[in-house]
Parts: sequence; C-alpha cells; structure tokens
Amino acid sequence: MNDGQTLRPIPVRESKSEMTEIVLPNDANPLNALVGGRLMHWIDLAGAMAAHRHSRQYVVTASVDHLDFLMPVRVGDIVILRSSVNRAFHTSMEVGVKVMVENYHKDTTCHVSSAYLTFVAVDASGHPLPVPPVLPETEDEKRRYEGALRRREARQTESARRKQVRT
Repeated sequence: MNDGQTLRPIPVRESKSEMTEIVLPNDANPLNALVGGRLMHWIDLAGAMAAHRHSRQYVVTASVDHLDFLMPVRVGDIVILRSSVNRAFHTSMEVGVKVMVENYHKDTTCHVSSAYLTFVAVDASGHPLPVPPVLPETEDEKRRYEGALRRREARQTESARRKQVRT
C-alpha cells in the first residue's frame, strides 16, 4: 500500500460500517439480557470493519476505551452497531462505535452503548503499516476528529502513568 509516497486522505464516509445482530437465547444471561462480553465482541468486530475499510489492511485491536452499558438488551431485540474511523495516526486509527437497540414489537430504538477503539494496521507477519489520514467532511466528523486527538493524548498519559507504577 505504501511505496514511499504520501497516502491520500480517505473520507470518513468510506469507512462507515453497520452491523446488525438479533439477540438470541445463547447470547443472554439467565435474566434474558445480552451478556456484556458478547456486546463487546460485536463492538470489536464492527470497529474492525471500519478500520479495515479505511486502511485496506489487516487490523488488530490495540485498545478499547471506557465502555458503559446504558440499559439492558433483551432476547429478541435487534442490535445495530454503527462504526467509522474518527482519526488516523501513523499506523493506528481511532474508531467510534455507537450501539443502538431496536425493539420491533414496541417500535422503539434506544442508544445502549458507545466505545472508542484503537486499531493498528498490520501486514501478514503482524508488523505495523502506515495508514492514510482521515478526511472529515461534516461538522460531526470534524468534532470527532478533534476529539480523537485529545483522547489519544489521554491514553498516552495514562499508559505512561501505568508504566511508572509498575517500576
């Protein structure tokens, strides 16, 4: 992908992905609510799709920021995961994933979770590869683009703090 030339910026719209799952009994706990780990798995998959679309490379998950479960998701609900790349750095990308739940019996849709994930583009041997910059076009995309830099700086500060605690 990178033959020494500058990579062309990729619009956010090219990385947008949507994934839909129906919550089945095998996805639920004894209270008929979606198991949090299953939702985390779906969030990771939805984020990887956006990162792959942006980088056109294999991608690996490097981190997941804070994750809240705002309300229970029940067996029979439809889970909709929307993802897109917020910003790209040298080899990494921040991806935002928004999770909605649709109850088709009640004709309602509610926001149930959001997450920011960092993915790194890699070759078949797992070595990091450069990724193209993000081209935000809408006001919302520009806001998320700027926020991604602040979140990255916060992640780096926290990582440095944890390294100091270990030594």
